[in-house]
Amino acid sequence: MTTGAQPSDRVAGFIASGGIAGAASTLVFTTVHQFLISPIWFAFPAMLMAGALCGTSLAWSYALVVRTPTIGSWVNYNSLYLAVLVALGLTSLAVFDPVTTIAALLAAKEPPRQLIGRALPVTVVFTVATAALLSGIYRPGWRGAGGIFVTAVVIILFLGLNISTLGLVGIPRAALGVIAEVLILLLVLCTVYVALVVALGRTRFRGRRHSAEVPVRR
Repeated sequence: MTTGAQPSDRVAGFIASGGIAGAASTLVFTTVHQFLISPIWFAFPAMLMAGALCGTSLAWSYALVVRTPTIGSWVNYNSLYLAVLVALGLTSLAVFDPVTTIAALLAAKEPPRQLIGRALPVTVVFTVATAALLSGIYRPGWRGAGGIFVTAVVIILFLGLNISTLGLVGIPRAALGVIAEVLILLLVLCTVYVALVVALGRTRFRGRRHSAEVPVRR
């Protein structure tokens, strides 16, 4: 199996496209959130920075673990992180009992820090499990595994903390659509991000749709 680093200039451009796409997808996410749940523009500057960091981290770790970039492998890589976030939310719903309501959270207009603290043990377990799972799938070597771990921490820190509190919020039957809305928001965020990176890096992916995915062992 052929291994080795990707050309540094191409890698840098790819990582930069990840940051740009992450910021742009945050704008779309915030807009959709306003229509589905509530306005969160007051937090947009911080979310924009978080989106850029998440996007940069995903592109960086992907470049570390996959030598030959393909659209398929890029979609698969991001889908794994999306699946982890969905699993985190489902686990929270199964493990925790509600201690507050949706109305109380919306009225507070601030991060639910106490709820995040209660859910922290589960969040930590999911972070470590995510890194272990992806490292087991890609077997990238220590450097790649380190990149995957950093990305898992960044993704769950900026996207997973609120998701981890779902089980602590009482959701009446009439408002079960909230869970579907959360899933839609995650899907929109992931889809826009993945598509933008492909568009920005179209020359990088061009002609490689049918190439084999080659993990980089370091």
